[in-house]
Amino acid sequence: MEPAELRRAVEAGRETASELGLEVDDVVVIHNSDRVALRLVPCDVLARVAPLGQLTDSEFEVEVARRLVGVGAPVAEPEPRVAPRVLVRDAFATSLWTYYEPAGPAIAPADYADVLVRHHAALRRIDLDAPHVTDRIAGAVREVHDRGRSPELSDRDRELLGSTLSGLGAAISAERAGDQLLHGEPHPGNLLSTRRGPLFVDLATCCRGPVEFDLAHAPEEVAEYYAGADSGLIDHCRALNWAMFSAWRWRRDDRMPDREHWRVEGLHRVRAALERCGPG
Repeated sequence: MEPAELRRAVEAGRETASELGLEVDDVVVIHNSDRVALRLVPCDVLARVAPLGQLTDSEFEVEVARRLVGVGAPVAEPEPRVAPRVLVRDAFATSLWTYYEPAGPAIAPADYADVLVRHHAALRRIDLDAPHVTDRIAGAVREVHDRGRSPELSDRDRELLGSTLSGLGAAISAERAGDQLLHGEPHPGNLLSTRRGPLFVDLATCCRGPVEFDLAHAPEEVAEYYAGADSGLIDHCRALNWAMFSAWRWRRDDRMPDREHWRVEGLHRVRAALERCGPG
């Protein structure tokens, strides 16, 4: 968020928590992108504040978390002192979460695989209406094909992203027998090392698809410890993931920090991932 919008988001998070009876003397910005994560002190709550256009995503995230907490999933929990819901103030949607102090060293590949296995098992125990991976792919295809939404994307790179998304997306869509609920983006930035052990955050990306789609977001070594994973499908999903990532970065209104770097790097990662997939 730009500075003026960020100030409003911080105030919306502060006032939302205060009105619910939580003590807020100070606010620390932990993460700032299209939505912000704020640490509220001294109540020690994490507020996630998004523009009102993301209200549906925020509500979905809270519902996913609520259900997963109920089955003991390794996820960050909504703040237990208030009802698990999203509140609207000054054109912002705010949800409140337990704040976890960072703890311990980097998560080892075997431990990463273990927490992902446990997360997938928990996801199989809940009933949730969630989009399929291919719905997300279709959204990225629309961004790439709409020159008005991605005007700075070159014809060459537009063709690269369009063909990658359409071709590999169709391959994943053809066989859905093993599909289940997924985290959607369980990359290292969405896995916290806490005193309770590793916990997943950012649950709004929950979707249905093969577990390999999730594994493609994790460090490559993780797949070696995840029994039964299809390495070829992981390679295809990794190319898909980078193509979707790149499609979002070339949107005219994308707000990711250091966007110019990631536009170039994303396309590079797509090409490298496709080379690894091999012919066809």
